Amino acid sequence: MNLTYSPAEIAFRAEVRGWMEANVPPARLPSFDASREGFEAHRAWERKLAEGRWGMVTWPETYGGRGLDLVRWLVFEEEYWRAGAPLRVNQNGIFLLGPTLMEFGTEEQKARFLPAMASGDEIWAQAWSEPQAGSDLAAVRSTARRDGDAYVLSGHKIWSSRAVFADWAFGLFRSEPGSERHRGLSLVFFPLDAPGVRVQPIAQIDGETGFAEIFLDEVRVPAFNRLGEEGQGWAISMATAGFERGLMLRSPARFQEAAKRLVALYRAHEADCPDGTRAAVMQAVMDADAYALSIYSTASRLMAGGTIGAEASTNKIFWSEMDIAMHRTALTILGARAELLAAAPAAGDAGRWLDGWFFSLAGPIYAGSNEIQKNIIAERMLGLPRG
Repeated sequence: MNLTYSPAEIAFRAEVRGWMEANVPPARLPSFDASREGFEAHRAWERKLAEGRWGMVTWPETYGGRGLDLVRWLVFEEEYWRAGAPLRVNQNGIFLLGPTLMEFGTEEQKARFLPAMASGDEIWAQAWSEPQAGSDLAAVRSTARRDGDAYVLSGHKIWSSRAVFADWAFGLFRSEPGSERHRGLSLVFFPLDAPGVRVQPIAQIDGETGFAEIFLDEVRVPAFNRLGEEGQGWAISMATAGFERGLMLRSPARFQEAAKRLVALYRAHEADCPDGTRAAVMQAVMDADAYALSIYSTASRLMAGGTIGAEASTNKIFWSEMDIAMHRTALTILGARAELLAAAPAAGDAGRWLDGWFFSLAGPIYAGSNEIQKNIIAERMLGLPRG
């Protein structure tokens, strides 16, 4: 792996930095989980990115991208986070479904969905988990019954990210009656305003509605909305999970910028910090850099024709535990001020760390719980027998 940037990559970094400096909003946008207003403000930002063809730089130009490689995507992410740009409200689409659609979709599906995804015209929610199928995704019970050139969807999804205000969702459904576990599943798209769809918000610990339940009552969608062959849903979903756990969803720049903020916080409060804080801050910086090196290695392997395998589970465990440790250290430095919500007059940057702490606690659960990831590592990477 060559960590020396080429002249073209250096020029690309300068281009990204210049655009971000000229276009990133000076004030933080309202949360996209708190209100429709905040959600639409982030959609407008997605459209602004699309105007500069920054929506997803690795996608072909035909679909709204720039046709660039993964190294340039990592460079883009570094400049994006350095500039303090808004969080991506369409991350379920561009980072998870988009790459999966690029791999398994037909040309007609790509042309229909990818440009609208890159432009922010259609925001996507993830609809995988169910009340009896959370970490054990193969236990899904929601059904997709074939009826001519359509599917009729029925069931109950839960913990669906962005579903409260999103336009579309992608979900795993049992399309073969009587099938069990990984067999007989299909990945199907459905609009969240379709007849028979009811979305019920779920309040998070901070009161925002980042998740929702989705109830589907005989929802009719065209068979065109099935990704891949019927019954291929499990394999396709695992490819999506690989992007989620191992590469796209949590880029290294996110944690490297957080580590820089943590160093600045420590320096501002060093005299009052308890013993061991300095070591914890140094560990956060080293972990963020180690994660970055790992992702650059993964990107290099993919560019050489490789794939994301079971090792994506090791990445997921690493970044989720690193995120918690980093925010725990920040709250230790802040002391009593760490309890101030972002809206409190005296909160300053403390509220941002508290929000990050709340979110980090979900890391070991979403994208497949860490307990499940450890089983995957044991069985598929280490070849250990089932207990």
